[in-house]
Amino acid sequence: MPAGLWTALAGALAALALGAVACGGGDDDTPAGGPQTGSRTLTVYSSLPLHGTSRRQSQDMVNAIKLGLQEAGGKVGGLTINYVSQDSATAEAGEWTSDKVLENAREAVRDANTIAYIGDRDSAATALSLPLLNEGGVLQISPSSTYAGLTRPGGGRRGEPERFYPSALPTFGRVVPADHIQAAALVGYMRDERVRRLAILHDRDLYGTGLADQVAAVAEDQGIEVVVTDAIDTSARDLSGPAGRVAQSGADAFFFGGGTDSGAAEVLTAVGSADRSLKLFAPDAVAETAFAEAIPAAIAARMRITSPTLQPRLLPAAATRFHQLFRERFGRVAEPYAIFAYEAMRVVLQSIADAGERGNVRRAVIDAFFAIEDRRSVLGTYSIDARGDTSLSTYAGRRVRGARLVFDKVLKVQT
Repeated sequence: MPAGLWTALAGALAALALGAVACGGGDDDTPAGGPQTGSRTLTVYSSLPLHGTSRRQSQDMVNAIKLGLQEAGGKVGGLTINYVSQDSATAEAGEWTSDKVLENAREAVRDANTIAYIGDRDSAATALSLPLLNEGGVLQISPSSTYAGLTRPGGGRRGEPERFYPSALPTFGRVVPADHIQAAALVGYMRDERVRRLAILHDRDLYGTGLADQVAAVAEDQGIEVVVTDAIDTSARDLSGPAGRVAQSGADAFFFGGGTDSGAAEVLTAVGSADRSLKLFAPDAVAETAFAEAIPAAIAARMRITSPTLQPRLLPAAATRFHQLFRERFGRVAEPYAIFAYEAMRVVLQSIADAGERGNVRRAVIDAFFAIEDRRSVLGTYSIDARGDTSLSTYAGRRVRGARLVFDKVLKVQT
């Protein structure tokens, strides 16, 4: 979908959804339309796409969330915590849909027992759900939505991040670094590989466009010449046109701004086949088994991928315990974003606990989340800033071998 049409549709859908929520009552502890729970039994919702290409990644995220709650015994002090997993995708679409994302957010806001919401997985989905949950006064934590404009200026669209916060109060945070960090990590990776001339294509989506813009800006600032920057229709059967433009550009490296769901394997295969000397780069949205299995071996050999998931040996001992327990419980190695989903649940539980006697009051739990400093977690020690962003700033560089993601190097970003 063209970026302009997507923006118009997103705005219209969000406006309609907000109208449905705004008829609710409010109180001193929550923004307009956001009921205070007051209950001793609270609910944490998640919204993740459980159909389509990235189903395995999302299912592992759901299992990790369950694991995080089970380890706490389903309780925080005298409060009982329930978990509801929502599917943001449909079998027919094979991916998340706007209708499902909005339906999930509405359901969570209307449930008086809702205390937090984990999701959405994709940045464009979060851009739809965030205004509803913000108006409803619900803490929303994403394990994987990295689009910078959700929390800070610089995402690429006007009025960001303010347009996501109709209540004018912060309610959203993430445990994964935002894309201004990822862009710096990607360019650092390129410099390590001695890239001099870079071609960029992106999928026109919120995440892909925003990250491509940031990579281009950082690359130019770091002395890498950007020779192509184009948006393409990734659903097109014939990608020879954009692949040919890249091949003829004189670039020695190519970056695709987009994910597995938006045809990353097809785009990278087309470009890599058109110029067999290109170094190929892709972001965290392809750091999953589905992409590694879809990319041909000859193309995979040239891939470099950024992922916020570091090797367990580079993380606290709690990360090793998580991965061991996950494998024992579910019989396979966790997908990269599972550990972030686990941490999202754990930090929700901490926020409820830190709110003390007001752990069943939405605004109090939100305030507790934004007050987090030096939290020791499976991801390392981090704080949450006033925007809702984590202080974590280290990425992993990964390659693809034998249809598997393998660790290559640590990419540290100075903030």
